Amino acid sequence: MSVLEIKDLHVSVQTDQGVTQILRGVDLTIKEGEIHAIMGPNGSGKSTLAYTIAGHPKYKVESGSITLDGADVLAMTVDQRARAGLFLAMQYPVEIPGVTVTNFLRTAKTAIEGEAPPIRKWIKDVRESMAALRMDKTFAERNVNEGFSGGEKKRNEILQLELLKPKFAVLDETDSGLDVDALKTVSEGVNRAKENTGLGLLLITHYTRILRYIQPDFVHVFVNGRIAEQGGPELADRLEDEGYDRFLTPSNVG
Repeated sequence: MSVLEIKDLHVSVQTDQGVTQILRGVDLTIKEGEIHAIMGPNGSGKSTLAYTIAGHPKYKVESGSITLDGADVLAMTVDQRARAGLFLAMQYPVEIPGVTVTNFLRTAKTAIEGEAPPIRKWIKDVRESMAALRMDKTFAERNVNEGFSGGEKKRNEILQLELLKPKFAVLDETDSGLDVDALKTVSEGVNRAKENTGLGLLLITHYTRILRYIQPDFVHVFVNGRIAEQGGPELADRLEDEGYDRFLTPSNVG
């Protein structure tokens, strides 16, 4: 069984005011097939955790470890992390002018697998995934995210998730900017990917609405760069009713 394990992770970032500590000792273990939701107020470090796992150079790991099946993730380059089975769905997917969705997906799949997928089966898989995500087939020949709406960009992220088949996926506020129909379609894609591959999910969100469609096994409350409380799905319901005020004590915000 695959395991993504984070131990006592401390991360800082360089700002105009100098070095700022963001993550202050994060411990988290995600096993294959599990869904973990991380919820918390703005500025609590949720996205920092996502980008640190993915290997963004902006974030400096001061101490702690991230391992995937015992292998040192922090020693891997970004592309090595992807080949090892890590995937990040970004909160703000970037545009890639001059690169079509089709070419991007096939190049990524080839890089991860070490060989190009058989063309006929690949075309069939792409078309089926796009249809399931209610993406018009013309998007395949458009440049990646160029001129896409917010919802179209998020669908394109989940298209990658379905086709690249990672071991673990980090979804950084995938629900932001989605209307109800798009949220349901994107969630169905995530659930379908999990059902087909058994991947583990780290779902970062502010709100419980996506958790109505993607049922978490565990919920973690993230405050001031650390996990302040954790529990089952019922914790998300409590947060919906009570908010984060009870966690924002002087000891947790300084």
